[in-house]
Amino acid sequence: MALIQMFIVGLIIGLLARAIMPGTQKLGWIMTAILGIVGSAVANFVGGAMHFYQPGETAGWIASVIGAIVVLAVYGKIKS
Repeated sequence: MALIQMFIVGLIIGLLARAIMPGTQKLGWIMTAILGIVGSAVANFVGGAMHFYQPGETAGWIASVIGAIVVLAVYGKIKS
């Protein structure tokens, strides 16, 4: 059940990141969900390293979307 929740939240975060990021990104549903999950993980890692979050605490929605935008930008640079 946790994997389904992670996929749904990742999909929502990925869709928000794609909507905010200018330009068109040609990603499918699965890649969008993976983008959101990785963005959330990046936000959690960076927030923990900068002591914004305590160990074991999850990143917030805004930080996750920002992390997903960063991952999307890096993915766009690598792909092109």
